[in-house]
Amino acid sequence: MLTYTLCALAGIAAFGFYLFFYRDWRRRRQLRQPFPTHWRERLHAQVPLYRRLPPHLQHQLEQHVQLFLAEKIFYGCDGFEVDDTVRLTIAGHACLLILARRFSDFDDVRSILVYPDEYHVRDEESDGLVVSVSHQIRAGEASSYGQIVLAWADCVHGAVHPYGEHNVILHEFAHQLDYLDGTADGAPPLKGEQAQHWQHTMSRAYNHLIESIDHHHEPWLDPYGATEPAEFFAVLTETFYQQPNHLKVHQPEVYAALQGFYRFDPLTANTLPQG
Repeated sequence: MLTYTLCALAGIAAFGFYLFFYRDWRRRRQLRQPFPTHWRERLHAQVPLYRRLPPHLQHQLEQHVQLFLAEKIFYGCDGFEVDDTVRLTIAGHACLLILARRFSDFDDVRSILVYPDEYHVRDEESDGLVVSVSHQIRAGEASSYGQIVLAWADCVHGAVHPYGEHNVILHEFAHQLDYLDGTADGAPPLKGEQAQHWQHTMSRAYNHLIESIDHHHEPWLDPYGATEPAEFFAVLTETFYQQPNHLKVHQPEVYAALQGFYRFDPLTANTLPQG
């Protein structure tokens, strides 16, 4: 029993060493490597918001991208070939979400699966007696197991139309941030007064969106956001980065709440002081 306890403690200590020392050392070493010029050119071409950032934030995004590409594994599916354009487009947009946050917010992301286009998924649901099978066509999905799936055609659409409603990369990585507290419920981890304000603001906005749709009024957000709170947060994130002026006009309190979480203002392309 004593031997088992000592082994367990040794394992915990080793994990703690990796978590707090080795990983930090490895990341510092990675960031000492120069950021390749052709990577910077790809970001400039594929991530429109990168071009609007002030130099110090461009550098910050590059550092996050550098770590992202060093630590995350990309897989091409259905014969798709993953190249630097694919990696940098996905990493560049994903890291916009943590531009003013810690890179460790993406520690749980382990792999990114990329399909050439929208893909088919067989989904099974059981109520205990009957199993229902459905076939869905998806452009992306995120899981609590650290896997992101993306359709490249939709990734390109978001990069080419930076002011459109949809950006599948932002959407799926927003889900990943939502998972930080263990569940995707539309409320990423916040503390104290900020958490209370988030709950009040987002609940009211979510209900307003549902009422607008129910009464056949023009909704202020993509109706897919009314599916459930987790999708509401992901769609809001797309709109925050892609159509910030629209969101600020229609839902100023929601816009302010997202500013507080992301610590970034896409209208000015600058970060906010941490409160």
